Amino acid sequence: MRVTLALARPARRLCRIAVIVAAVLGPTAIAAEAQLMIVGNDEKITWDENGKAVNRPPGKDTIDIFDLKGTPASPKLLATLDLENSIVGPPVNLAITPDDAIAIIANSLDSVKDGEGWKTVPDNKLYVVDLTTNPPQRIATIEVGKQPSGVAISRKGDLALVANRADNSISVLAIEGKEVKVIDTVPMGDSVAAVAITPDGKHALAVKPTVNRVALLDIDGQKVTYGKYDMIVGNFPYNVAIAPGGKIALVNNNGANGSADGNVDTDAVIDLEASPPRVIDFVVVGDGPEGLAISPKGNLAASLLLRGSNADHKAFFYHKNSAIAVLRISGKKVTKVSEVEVGGLAEGIGFSPDGKYLYVGNFLDGDMSILKVDGTKLVETGKRMKLSGHPASLRVSPR
Repeated sequence: MRVTLALARPARRLCRIAVIVAAVLGPTAIAAEAQLMIVGNDEKITWDENGKAVNRPPGKDTIDIFDLKGTPASPKLLATLDLENSIVGPPVNLAITPDDAIAIIANSLDSVKDGEGWKTVPDNKLYVVDLTTNPPQRIATIEVGKQPSGVAISRKGDLALVANRADNSISVLAIEGKEVKVIDTVPMGDSVAAVAITPDGKHALAVKPTVNRVALLDIDGQKVTYGKYDMIVGNFPYNVAIAPGGKIALVNNNGANGSADGNVDTDAVIDLEASPPRVIDFVVVGDGPEGLAISPKGNLAASLLLRGSNADHKAFFYHKNSAIAVLRISGKKVTKVSEVEVGGLAEGIGFSPDGKYLYVGNFLDGDMSILKVDGTKLVETGKRMKLSGHPASLRVSPR
């Protein structure tokens, strides 16, 4: 048609520029417009009607990938990938790069034959998923330490850390575009379950559950070192999150038994501006905090309480459902303001990039709760989204 030929020179110039930009940036430019969420589903471990854990054969785990952009109250399923995942460990064994180009997904346990049944053993696999393709697809499998659990990616997007729980180490990974490779391993002396990188990329916190400590790591570019400085934070610390401004961090202390037991547990508050960083407060949150997320607005945190929802149903502390402890953040003061019930054995949790919604994966129910954030209140939307399996972990785009 003549319409194309009749474009004014400035318009034709803009069109040429757009084509060149698209050619140079490729699908990554498209990914930059997305707002993604990934959910890891574990079908190797389930619980029967009495609350007894049951091991099953491998091969049915999945990863659900959602787009939140434009419809955060109703996430759109982009793809479901057949990838191994595990509920054993804090629900932060996956992460998305800041440009939404790739996801890094760890699988902490594999399932192997044990006589007539099955048992779990430490795995060492890390999957790299290209989020820019349609549909997203796995592009690499990397071997790290035994039982890789918590995963963290720097704000710059060029560095990832993986807590290897059975190897007492942290794997250091360099990220260049979509290429991810192991460049170092940092011995930690004790089991490490989760790790978080400060916004300025200069430090990281690594959780050591068996010795009730959180370790401070120093980062210089892609060089990570451990100066043996630890903070005592409480009974069985299991998860850690750093506020967007980088002033404080929160640590979920899971409890003396490493799970719900009917006793209240705490979140430790770490002052990251102190030199060296130190614990400045404890907040009583409830029984068995595990999943943990801080709003991108920095004013609110959500700590998931197991409350014995996967315990023997005859146990005095058994509850059918988990709950969210809602925490208000004001400077360095953290206060519990409410508690909201969700589904059974809630694990993964994350805020939408705009901070207006909160997503919670309910493992026993095989679905996801979607709550609206109203100031410091969480309001039920009445939506429970069915997933392709039982959600063991969950992460949202870090922006």
